[in-house]
Amino acid sequence: GSDLYDAFDNVRERYTCANDILGYDLAKISFLGPSEKLRGTQFTQPAIFVHSIIIDEHLKSSGFNPQAVAGHSLGEFSALVSCEVLSFEDALKIIKVRSHEMAHASEINPGTMVAIIGINDEELQIICNQSGIVVPANINAPGQIVISGEIEAINTAIKTAKSLGIRKIIPLNVAGAFHSPLMISAREPLKEIISSVNFHNAKVPIYQNVNAKGENNSTIIQKNIIDQLEKPVLWSNTIIKMIQDGITNFFELGPGMILKGLNQRINKEMITQNFEKIEHLDTHAIL
Repeated sequence: GSDLYDAFDNVRERYTCANDILGYDLAKISFLGPSEKLRGTQFTQPAIFVHSIIIDEHLKSSGFNPQAVAGHSLGEFSALVSCEVLSFEDALKIIKVRSHEMAHASEINPGTMVAIIGINDEELQIICNQSGIVVPANINAPGQIVISGEIEAINTAIKTAKSLGIRKIIPLNVAGAFHSPLMISAREPLKEIISSVNFHNAKVPIYQNVNAKGENNSTIIQKNIIDQLEKPVLWSNTIIKMIQDGITNFFELGPGMILKGLNQRINKEMITQNFEKIEHLDTHAIL
């Protein structure tokens, strides 16, 4: 986000607002790190959210408005701002609590996550059948699943996956077992902050992680983002449903190109463009 920060007054205003809500200098951590600190979920979540919203606002100022929105895990909060369910400020207040409580839950119940490539549904069931907690956390694309759970149980699950002949197993550099029952302690604080801010009906449908369905009703949306803490992100189902509902072109907003890659695995015919840096905002290059 540093290139955008240097170029635009309204971006600097967004970071100033974020600093006031969070109580620390988000811009400094985002741009300068250190990376070990930025990887902490209480810093990663606000950093990704603010950057994503800045991109969203710049695209809209150029006349690009979504027909529908979705977000992967934390990204669902950016999507909620984009479709005007939440204000930027209220979403960041929720994220401040969510990220802090998820980090705290990770300290109470240590865990980890692992991506497994080239896996089918039957193998997933076998891999998750451990004595400890191991659950599907991200259903990202056909054959690409992330599991989440207790460290010892995950290590056993990795051995099980290898015994099934699965070769591509990637431990993720995360702070805890997100989208699993190990996040239970974060649920009540999240519900409390969510009940304290204003939710509005969505201006365009938001396809949510827990059920992969387009939703406009603010009450249902609130319940779904609370359930998201402990339930898997149904990303593959979400994209398939959006395509079925007539969405053909997708914009990925924020750092990286991970969703673009996942979307290509889900449907090779779909178009996804990523927007991360200032040069990506050249509207003449947008399909």
